[in-house]
Amino acid sequence: MEPVYDTVIAVARSLWAAEGLKFTVSGVENVPKTGGAVIAVNHTGYLDFTYAGLPAFLQGKRKVRFMAKKEVFDNKISGPIMRSLKHIPVDRGAGADSYRAAVEYLQRGELVGVYPEATISRSFEIKAFKSGAARMAQEAGVPIIPTVIWGAQRVWTKGHPKRLGRTNTPISIGVAEPVESTGDPAEVTLRLHQVMSEQLRTLQETYGPYPPGEYWVPARLGGGAPTLEEADQMDADEQAEKAAKRAAAKRDQQAG
Repeated sequence: MEPVYDTVIAVARSLWAAEGLKFTVSGVENVPKTGGAVIAVNHTGYLDFTYAGLPAFLQGKRKVRFMAKKEVFDNKISGPIMRSLKHIPVDRGAGADSYRAAVEYLQRGELVGVYPEATISRSFEIKAFKSGAARMAQEAGVPIIPTVIWGAQRVWTKGHPKRLGRTNTPISIGVAEPVESTGDPAEVTLRLHQVMSEQLRTLQETYGPYPPGEYWVPARLGGGAPTLEEADQMDADEQAEKAAKRAAAKRDQQAG
């Protein structure tokens, strides 16, 4: 029993009901009922992790330990909650610690949630993957469970206002068949990317309608979102700007 996690789940489901969110979940049977597994999730919005645990909950009320950036744990409000839920902080300056913690969780039979894209996809397509999910699954000897969410970007995503009122937004979640983690991690990562890209298109085909020019609709479907290439450039520009600010702050500190 985990009273805090159970309470958070109950509160989340109440909030979803108040918002009128309409979930369609497929492939629940692909989540293992017991034992460790990496839950690989695409990243389109800030609340993805709250929805991504739903298939596991429907499969015997299993709980997912998500890897999340350290800043969330440093927050005085969200930090204590994240630690109580046994999520895993990721310090990008000391990634080995979070990686080791994730492997240990997996070896103990836990489900660990990972975003292989590492950041929100502004294009709402599947970005290039990091190899961490494949490497940790391989080291722990567990499968990877491809989990794709579609529609969550309409609730709250990068660069757009949050919509947390009663929006009646439909959200689709599809869990594909497990991807075995044996073999070259680069090849496993490529296979995972292919499976999740196919799953995304399957969900998109049954979603609709897609109003032309809408920000949450991919350019490929006639929407206003940037293309994958444009989004990658936006991310690169943002990272360069952040790096420049950090460098300037460091110079000011040294000068002072």
